[in-house]
Amino acid sequence: MKMRAFVISGIVFATAMAAFTLPGRDQGAGAEKRESILDRKVHIEKQLITEIPKVARLCDGLSLKKQRINVGDCEIYVEEEGQGVPLVLINGGPGGTHHYFHPWFSRIKDKARVIYYDQRGCGLSDYIPGPNGYSVGQAVVDLEAMRSALGIEKWIVLGYSYGGFLAQYYATIHPERLLGLVLLGALPGMWVEMNPTRQYDFLSKEERDRMKDIRAEIRTRSKTENWPPEKTMAIMVFNNHLNGDWKRQHFYRPSLEKMAQGAVYEWTYDLKNDFNSAMGRSQGKIDLSGAFESFPVPTLILEGKWDLTWNTDKPEILAKNHPGAKTVVFENAGHGIYDEEPDRFFDVLKEFLGNIAPVSPSALAAYKAFVPEWDRQKKASPSYVVRVAGFGRSEMIALARAYKREWCDAFDNFGLLLKLGFAQYETANYGEGLYVFEKMQAAMEKKNDPSGKALALVWQGHMLDLQGKRAEAIARYDQVAKMNIRDTWEHSQYGLAYEVSAYAKEKLDKPFVRVENKEK
Repeated sequence: MKMRAFVISGIVFATAMAAFTLPGRDQGAGAEKRESILDRKVHIEKQLITEIPKVARLCDGLSLKKQRINVGDCEIYVEEEGQGVPLVLINGGPGGTHHYFHPWFSRIKDKARVIYYDQRGCGLSDYIPGPNGYSVGQAVVDLEAMRSALGIEKWIVLGYSYGGFLAQYYATIHPERLLGLVLLGALPGMWVEMNPTRQYDFLSKEERDRMKDIRAEIRTRSKTENWPPEKTMAIMVFNNHLNGDWKRQHFYRPSLEKMAQGAVYEWTYDLKNDFNSAMGRSQGKIDLSGAFESFPVPTLILEGKWDLTWNTDKPEILAKNHPGAKTVVFENAGHGIYDEEPDRFFDVLKEFLGNIAPVSPSALAAYKAFVPEWDRQKKASPSYVVRVAGFGRSEMIALARAYKREWCDAFDNFGLLLKLGFAQYETANYGEGLYVFEKMQAAMEKKNDPSGKALALVWQGHMLDLQGKRAEAIARYDQVAKMNIRDTWEHSQYGLAYEVSAYAKEKLDKPFVRVENKEK
């Protein structure tokens, strides 16, 4: 089940190349002259740009050692520069590449042996799924194989965005290989309630509307003009950024060159094997809550004040899961930090590298003994059982068998309750499904979530229709019809997609008829 995104992407355009800051310049200097999200300027390109400006790959202009490392069943693309303590950089996504770390991390090559790489299925590495497909576990195996091949005993791991999640997961499995852990705008990787994202707060209606039109035009033209998927993706990314999408993750407007580089080199992955979705599903089955209570490795958390990917509660939530970490917040930065406040960023990072204390062998041994028990308890919890279940028919049936009614009282999470309700629907246990969706409604009312409440009422109506209780079903649909909820929902496994209140209005005259799960 997916909620169809009804808010969009975007970026910005300038009429003259001279109006942009070139990549590689210290963008911290003269920052007051640069456009930021706080200016709330609106830039609209009326025409779809299908020829992205030609821009060089930054790797080609740097003095780097480049190689491909065999990790068993595929080759990983790796670059190195500098001397000193080994520092590996893990990019975000899933589906990003190492490219956006250039040329910034060359600033630290006098202090560190900087290692850039593209994960399996991304960038310049092989697009070959692991034996069990693409997964976070496979990404950890690849990272460890790369470390061994490079002849590194211990290293500092820096994870950016999704890469921060991967770095944390790696740390729980191979803590003995870490000198330090740096989490840069990191995905927390915890199953905790967080405030809604802020990434659309600075996008105007004009920009959102334009990006909606862009997506529609690209869908049409990609088919009629036979664009390959890679070109379609690049054109989408570039045009969205030209029309405001940069405001979702940047504090300062990127240069035109940077937008083009981002579209061509920095968001490339295995589309054929659906890398992004596979990694998302894998990541969604891992909860790192409580994993770092006794973590003995020096840890640095770096956050941008204007990282709109999350809300203002995110830095504190991540820091609480790393009680031994140091947290630094950057006032004029978004998601990346290193390219928006580079001077301070690299001063902080250099200080961390130069003051890392050795890890106590006894503390490391204690942590390694702690992790298996933490993992066992985590996997035994009802929330884990529900979260890791997929939406396919076989997994829904298995979940229905494991279900206990008291779970409904323990959960107040929208997704968990919805999945429990679907499990009852899947097994035609409509009376129990009604009970679950009523619990879901109560939880959403308590959270003041009208959209979640409306969906709970819609599915109550479905359960009642399927039991032949038409009058009661109509009462539920009528409530939703009057709520004027315009959110659009897609239940992909059932082939359902609708605007909530409009759909409920239809069901006043037309009872719900069971649809079967399209996923095995």
